[in-house]
Formats: sequence, C-alpha cells, structure tokens
Amino acid sequence: MNRPSYLFLYREGILQERIEQAMALISPSCRLCPRNCGVDRLAGKAGICRTGDQAVVASYSPHFGEEAPLVGTCGSGTVFFSSCSLLCSFCQNYEISHCLAGKAVEPGELAAMMIALKKMKCHNIDLVTPTHVVPQILQALVPAIEQGLDIPLVYNCGGYESVETLKLLEGIVDIYLPDFKFWDNAWARRFCHVSDYREQAAKALKEMHRQVGDLRCDEAGLAVRGLLVRHLVMPDDIAGSRDVMNFLSREISPSTCVNVMGQYRPCGLAHRDERINRRITAAELADAVKAALSAGLCLLDE
Repeated sequence: MNRPSYLFLYREGILQERIEQAMALISPSCRLCPRNCGVDRLAGKAGICRTGDQAVVASYSPHFGEEAPLVGTCGSGTVFFSSCSLLCSFCQNYEISHCLAGKAVEPGELAAMMIALKKMKCHNIDLVTPTHVVPQILQALVPAIEQGLDIPLVYNCGGYESVETLKLLEGIVDIYLPDFKFWDNAWARRFCHVSDYREQAAKALKEMHRQVGDLRCDEAGLAVRGLLVRHLVMPDDIAGSRDVMNFLSREISPSTCVNVMGQYRPCGLAHRDERINRRITAAELADAVKAALSAGLCLLDE
C-alpha cells in the first residue's frame, strides 16, 4: 500500500512547523495567494476571499463526478470550501465561491469530515478550492492523522497559486489537480480581475510538478501521486488551448496528464457577457483535444 508522505512529516514534527509557517502567511499581512491582500486574517480582517481565521465548508461527500483515477469504485472524498481567491465570473459553483454558502468550522470539525469520508471508503480527500484556507487545512490534518487518516490528499485548485505557499505543501499533498484557465491575461482581467494569471499559473504548475512528478496510478487505476491538469474549453478559444497545451508539453512534461473539459456552460454572471454566454461547440472541443494530442500530452479519456 502506498502511504501518504504527510504521515512521515507528522511523525518527524515537520507538519507542525509547516502549520506555523502557513499561519505566518495570513497574519499580520496575508500573502497566501498572488493577490497579496495584506490583511490580518487572524485579527478578523478579510481580503478578496472574504475569509478570516476559519475555513468555511459548503459540503463534504463521496463524489463520482471527478476524474476516473480519483473516483475509482467508492468515490473521491470531496470537501468543498466556500469562497475563492480567484472568483471567476462564470464559476460553475457560483453559490459556493461567490455567495459564501457554508459553515465555519474548527480544525477538529474539518478533521472529522476527513475521517468520515475515509470511513465511507473514499479513495482520497479531495480539497476543492483550498488556496485561501491552506493554514486551516494543515491545522485539521493533525487531528485527522491522529484519528487514522492515511489516504492521499488532492489539492483541487484554480491554478492561481503562490509558490511560497505551495512549498509548504511539499510532502503533504499527494495529487495536484490545478486548472490552467487562460493563456491570454486579458481574459483573466475580464473574468477574474487578475492581470497575471498566466505567469502565476505557469510558476505554480512547475512547482507542483517538481514536488510530485507525472501522474502515477496503482494496479487498480487509482491515482496515488502526481500532477493532473484540467483545462476548460471556452467559447471562441478564450482559454487559449493550443498555447496552454504547448506550455504543458514543453515546460512541464510531455507526459503531463490533461483533462480537456467540454462541459462549459454559462453560469454565475456569464449570461451577462456576450463573449461567454453560450455553450461551446463540438468543433471547439475537438480543436482543443487536437491541440493536446498534437503537443504529445497524455489525454485523460473520459
């Protein structure tokens, strides 16, 4: 059995050091993500993510809609965190990310959720939108380990990450599941109000791959470690699929596993924007798939 490396970090006392380092990233001046809001979250202040010193959880349950190597037979143990540091206007979980649906939890409560998912025989703990609550996740990991948590951790994020924060997750996260949303920063400005998405995502994915390498699965086809990149195809090639695929092949790894996703639909505020107020066409999806294949990437076949 592949045992998560976070168990070693816990035994050696390194996990506690990482918790202290992560807490220093949110107080007195938060720089947990590339937005660098600079607020003191431990003093009850909140920046773009509108999250203070507690994580807010919208839901947790076995999930069968994730990628096949995560789902297996018993599902991926998803924990959906409320709010987000990126806040895309077209978010398909708009009520969770923008409307703060959920309940604030103490570390012990979050640990209990992880243990409950393990008892449901989930194959992993899938932390959905975790960027803005990394310190709280690390705090919860201690009591979760003490109660028997020993399944892989999945870091399921939007790709807009700080390398400084990611370095604290080395040896803790087993599977990184980031988006690469846009190549052209003009679209990131329009839909997420960030001007450096491509640069930050590129640095983040390089760091993730340095830590965990290409995706590896066990004999049952379940992911145990590695990088799996999601790319949502958008109308009129707003996502810049060919450039993203070429980057992944040339600068991450030609063996990078990619999920080219064709399920875009206008959600959130997308219906108000004429550039993204429609579903994609079959031809647009086919072009993105061809771009991934042309780049020589490992295409996740759903």
